[in-house]
Amino acid sequence: MDKIAEARNGTRIRNRRQRLLKNLSGEVIYADRRRESTLYNQDVFVKPTISFGICAYNEEKNIGNLLQSIQSQNTEKFQINQIFVISSACRDKTDEITENFHAKDPRIELIKEPQRNGKAAAINLFLKVAKGDICILISADTVIPPNSLELVCSPFLNPKVGMTGGHPIPVNNPASFMGFVSKYIWELAHQLSLSDPKLGEYIAFRNVLREISAETAVDEAFVEVEIKNKGYTIAYVPEAIVYNKGPATVKDFLKQRRRIYSGHLHLKNTKNYKVSSMGVFKLMKIVVRSIKPDWRFILWTPAAVFLEFYARCLGSYDFYVKKRNPYKWEMVPSTKATIEYANQT
Repeated sequence: MDKIAEARNGTRIRNRRQRLLKNLSGEVIYADRRRESTLYNQDVFVKPTISFGICAYNEEKNIGNLLQSIQSQNTEKFQINQIFVISSACRDKTDEITENFHAKDPRIELIKEPQRNGKAAAINLFLKVAKGDICILISADTVIPPNSLELVCSPFLNPKVGMTGGHPIPVNNPASFMGFVSKYIWELAHQLSLSDPKLGEYIAFRNVLREISAETAVDEAFVEVEIKNKGYTIAYVPEAIVYNKGPATVKDFLKQRRRIYSGHLHLKNTKNYKVSSMGVFKLMKIVVRSIKPDWRFILWTPAAVFLEFYARCLGSYDFYVKKRNPYKWEMVPSTKATIEYANQT
């Protein structure tokens, strides 16, 4: 009798969940290859589940701080079920640190890649095992404050939204030239995304993708394309902060920005899709509006614009002349620093 009662109760729960799926807007909110769930109902609240994916290559300096910041997230409306660290042939203590976290928190799992095949290939390993309603990709050299998860996922209450992105803020010192440049470039991205989202560093999307191209150098942008192709919209969430560190040298800045622009050109060529940051006139309008009566802005803004322009020229050379697709890129050393979790919360 107990088994019969248990089976009946299970059936009632499944039926109730199916009704809740349709109560919100007359359509299933989550419908993917693995499961269905709902976000909100006035009478019954069912927490959507989250799977985190962190692609890492020699990230011993910051991986512990990132994992700690994820563990400390407020989870009133969402539930973190999985936190995967995909270690791509790490030669430092990244694996050891992750395994120490796993010993205390079984949600954290280490996936080892014996050799580097590019970040997109590592993301595909994550997508194979992610079971959450929502997938989150976050860079290993970042940290997030405690309310960031709930903020970046809240737009999914709207069934039309398929992808969201947070607001990257570099911790670089703006009193130095390269600190100013890093903060300025991300501020331009922020201002652009307020009207025409360009998502990066910290993205969330419905678990509807089986894989992305292993040969893309701009994984967030590729996810953006695939989500839009499935009929969803994307949303920028400026309140969902993610702290990162921008390049501290001109050499590292050019290396990073060159690779990104070449990747965007490759995406445009293969998927016929232009990310919003490729719109030069939009960016120049923001540049003009951003100038302040401060000597740093007056002197350093033109220099920052020139560096970005030069990096794009180099990226164009790589794509059009050298036919290079930098999907497996060199690490940018000066961005790999410890971001103190406590100082950013």
